[in-house]
Amino acid sequence: QPGRARGGGGHDVYLMVCTARDRVGARYKVQENIERFFTRFVEEGKATVRLREPAVDVCLSKANASNLKNFLSAVRLAHQGTNIGALPLSALVPAKTSEVEKPKTKMIITSKRDYPLTKNFPYSLEHLQASYCKLARIDMRVLCLKKLRKLDLSHNHIKQLPATVGDLICLQELNLHDNHLESFSGALCNSTLQKSLQFLDLSQNKIKALPIQFCQLRELVNLKLDDNELIRLPFKIGQLDHLRFLSAARNKLPFLPRDFRKLCLENLDLFGNPFEQPNPLVPSIQLKIPLTLLECAARATVNYRIPYGCHLLPSHLCEDLEVAKTCQCGSACLSSFIQITVTMNLHHVAHTVVLVDNMGGTEAPIICYFCSLDCYSQFLDRYLQSSSDH
Repeated sequence: QPGRARGGGGHDVYLMVCTARDRVGARYKVQENIERFFTRFVEEGKATVRLREPAVDVCLSKANASNLKNFLSAVRLAHQGTNIGALPLSALVPAKTSEVEKPKTKMIITSKRDYPLTKNFPYSLEHLQASYCKLARIDMRVLCLKKLRKLDLSHNHIKQLPATVGDLICLQELNLHDNHLESFSGALCNSTLQKSLQFLDLSQNKIKALPIQFCQLRELVNLKLDDNELIRLPFKIGQLDHLRFLSAARNKLPFLPRDFRKLCLENLDLFGNPFEQPNPLVPSIQLKIPLTLLECAARATVNYRIPYGCHLLPSHLCEDLEVAKTCQCGSACLSSFIQITVTMNLHHVAHTVVLVDNMGGTEAPIICYFCSLDCYSQFLDRYLQSSSDH
């Protein structure tokens, strides 16, 4: 919508430019400040005025052709220093809201034919869907859309996620359903997505495992992992305390991590995983007696909450401490432990549970760790006692 040249004080003439969102607008000096006029489409109500200082283009569209010509004539005269009283200015009538083009916030593309190759995406976009476009990678132009809240790239051929996805500081929903992903990078988990991401769909990909940093995405409410090749769920999944909807159907999970007990879900779907039959009487013993000095020091560091970091310890030791296991007694253990699987009814962590198998079961095996023979034998006594009671 054309603005109008008006007097600013003395003989200075200014151009006021307002948009639908910024009604206060910006003020630009006109006299001796016009670089060029672009008037090729003036009969269609379109023109551009290029300023020198600051170097901006004022783009005009949807204008009445006659009014636009008068306006451009006034701007040209003002640029040449004509007295303000002689400028052919019409009365300033505010544009109606219906006449002002609002910034585009949503774009849906569902075929490769419609995908823009030469034209940029509008920077105002908050919701972008580009499905069935045969994309092999994420378009770098998409990663410049800092206002994006919802990004749907489902049904493409994307193999890798660039770390710069984490620069989308407002992103709440990310849909990557039906792509060729083999991993989800730790760098993304350490990005600003920690504070914004609430919905993540990684279903129907080729992911075998998620990084240990995955559970730093603490704002996740809905997580879809169906139809991948997952052999385990994130070790510290219990840290996802906002998670309410979790589906990991048709993967290759033999059991669930111990931390799974901490979840508080509304809906859980683990159908079609090859869960092992739990047998607490057949433990996997990886206990080294006596404990190594490294194991003793590591246990003490975790148990007494001694601060550590890569500035104090080698990075591989920090990583080991991050995945310290917790015994039934509450103590930590690292590489020296006894491991078993026990049965857990999934209704303990979820209100609604999709059946685990075709037999109507809602139970699944979950890992337990013991830091010593003592702790395991105490568990065994209780287990055998409860079995004989039944």
